Amino acid sequence: MDLDPAARRRRLRSFAIGSLVGAAGALATVRRASQRSRRPRNAPAGLAAFEDAPCFLEVVGEEAQRYREAGGEISTGTSNPT
Repeated sequence: MDLDPAARRRRLRSFAIGSLVGAAGALATVRRASQRSRRPRNAPAGLAAFEDAPCFLEVVGEEAQRYREAGGEISTGTSNPT
């Protein structure tokens, strides 16, 4: 399979550009994976991170107020009243 010089150059150029793009992608992945997490080690994870947020506390307070206004009772911490 003997290619003419122009076709050979096109294939070589395509291979070189593909190699550069692949290498750049691999380097970006390694750099991204090696960066440390932005969350401090002592910060709560998951939903616990939102429990002290002012917006969460406001929503919980509004829900509690609506519950009381509707005649509901607030639990005192016992799940089995006697």
